[in-house]
Amino acid sequence: MVVQDLVESSFPEIALAVRRGAARLCGSLAWAALHEVPLPNGRRADILALRPDGGFACIEVKSGPRDFLTDGKWPEYRAYCDALYFAVGTDFPLELLPETTGLIVADARQAEILREAPTHPLAPARRRALLHRFAMLGAERLAAFEDPVGFAARRVALRVE
Repeated sequence: MVVQDLVESSFPEIALAVRRGAARLCGSLAWAALHEVPLPNGRRADILALRPDGGFACIEVKSGPRDFLTDGKWPEYRAYCDALYFAVGTDFPLELLPETTGLIVADARQAEILREAPTHPLAPARRRALLHRFAMLGAERLAAFEDPVGFAARRVALRVE
């Protein structure tokens, strides 16, 4: 998808392209990224990435100004990461984004960090719990991918009625 395509795309298509570019950036930085990660506070991180240093980066994807301006819950992600970033498309008005977060500009092929996120280290107990959640979710998704039928059967067997 080229930059012009992003301008003419729908909001879900833009969000998907930005998320894909941000995930590719994570890979190039040796960050292990999971998409749509449920957090203990009931929120869901668009991308939660485990960095080589053991820190967590949360990347909040915004499809456009309206998406950002109508979403006031993003500060609630800070409690579950060492660094919080926004990932936006190439035509996003960057002046809308708070300077207290990192900034990633992306399209479907690539992304670039324009501003590093300030660090706010997690407490050790929270880091351990988040690492456990991250590992369990990653393993669960891999199991579902490798054996969808067996995974579904296990989920049904474990369901409490």
